[in-house]
Amino acid sequence: MQTPPPASSNRVLVRIERDFESIVPGFLANRKKDIHTLHRALADKDFRTIQMLGHRMKGDGGGYGFDRISEIGGVMELAAQRQDYAASEQHVKQLEEFLACVQVEYV
Repeated sequence: MQTPPPASSNRVLVRIERDFESIVPGFLANRKKDIHTLHRALADKDFRTIQMLGHRMKGDGGGYGFDRISEIGGVMELAAQRQDYAASEQHVKQLEEFLACVQVEYV
């Protein structure tokens, strides 16, 4: 479950079941690595890679408790299918911003 950040903070709190505590850090680290891959793909106009990573995030995000990653992945996949550079770039930025401000609380 994700809670919008308070007006005075840019943090996004995501509450995740304690059972996932051992795997969530790796999941988030891999999404941060994806940012680098996505920037390279944008530079190369490699929409196939953007589409593939978006599709994977769409499927995996919610399973780890990160619905926002699934949402971004879904729209990123669609933008890449249309070969829409501006939209793809915007979704990569959204992912980057989310990863920069997400805070995980295990419950």
